[in-house]
Formats: sequence, structure tokens, C-alpha cells
Amino acid sequence: MIDLKNLNIILTGATGVIGNSILDKLVSGGSNILASGTNEQKLQKIKEKYKNVNILKFDISDQSKIDKFVNDCGEIFSDKIDILINNAGITQDNLSIRMKEEEWKNVIDINLTSTFLITKNIIKKMLKSKKGKIINVTSVVGHTGNIGQANYAASKAGIVAMSKSLALEYGKKNITVNCVSPGFIISDMTAKISEEHTEVLKSRISLNKFGDPIDVANTIAFLSSNLSDYITGETIHVNGGMYFS
Repeated sequence: MIDLKNLNIILTGATGVIGNSILDKLVSGGSNILASGTNEQKLQKIKEKYKNVNILKFDISDQSKIDKFVNDCGEIFSDKIDILINNAGITQDNLSIRMKEEEWKNVIDINLTSTFLITKNIIKKMLKSKKGKIINVTSVVGHTGNIGQANYAASKAGIVAMSKSLALEYGKKNITVNCVSPGFIISDMTAKISEEHTEVLKSRISLNKFGDPIDVANTIAFLSSNLSDYITGETIHVNGGMYFS
């Protein structure tokens, strides 16, 4: 059984479809959650659904406020943070020759640099507790590449490499760092894909279907639990066999 009782967990990007599913799973496991996102309406809905979940509006694109965000998280949890789940991110797709420098920079800054800065500051607090788990949500395109997503693929591949480096640096301090790499998951984004293109994509997936958000949430719950205590520096792929590492 996966036991998540009384764990203090920070979840960024909590208001999206995958974020909601992760939140549901962690709450059902008995965790103490701090959920962050940019959409105040959606955050309030989370608060109404889960009275005991802490919410904190935070835009990870504003790097000048990352220190304050981490300190606020520390105050809420009395500086005892067991798990950080970096799920927030953006896309700004374009073919590489048409991609503006701003589109490249925005995605790299938000997906990679901000994730690093949040993680760096949370690790400082974990070092005081002499334990912790970092879970970074990446993407299959960080391993395969994708047309029109040079910026997004680079940011997600960068997270994987960064996570391996952090795992090496802090393993001796009892801090694990792992990634979860989803493939095509049923969401608002995949709902916009035409039926014809959906069938083409499914034909490239061994299980011949898109994944459910709970598939990602289940994997994150495993990595959050003591069942994963001897796993670090790894990426778990949740893509139905679209890509084999």
C-alpha cells in the first residue's frame, strides 16, 4: 500500500488537468498539500473541494518572487517540506525558423530556469530536515523531440539532465530527485487534436490509446512514498509505449 499520510507536499501547476489528478491522489493518500497555480478561480475551486488544502497563487514566470514563494511555503509547513512536485510549465510552439527569441526564452525561463530556482531553494530547507524528495514532471518530447517544439523539448530534456545532477549532489543527504515523463495524456490540449491526427498518434503508441491523468498521478504517488526510497536520478515514462528509453 502507498502511504502518504502526513507528508508535507508542494505541488506547482495544480490547476491543470494533470495537476488536478495529482492533487486528488495525494489528498486521498492523507498528505498535507500546498497547491500553487496562476488561475485564482481554479485555485478557489480547489479550496472549496478540499478544505484542508493550502492554496498559494504564484506565477513561476516571475522569478523575482521565487524566494518569497519558497519562504511562504516554509512558513505554512513550519520549514518541514517532505516533497516538491514541479508540475508547472508552458508551451509556445512554432517551427524553429519562425520561432522568436522571446518564445524560446519564455519557455526555457519558465520550464527550466524557474524549476531550478524553486528546487534549489526548497533543497536548502530539505537539508535541514536531512531528507526530501523532488519529483519533476517532464515530457516524452524531451526524449524524442517534436515538430514545432524545439523550445519545449529543450526545456524538458534540460530538466532530466538537471535532475540527474541534483540526484548526484544530494543523494548522500537523503534527498532523491526523479522525473515523471508523460506521453499523450487525455486533457484539454489533446481534446483539440483532430480525430484524424489522433488516430495517427495512437498508431505510434504500443497500447494504441492516450493515457489518463490518473496514470501520471499514480506514478507520482509511488515516487512520493517510501516505496521509492532507493530510487534517484531516474525518469519513469508514462507514455503507453510511445517511446522506450
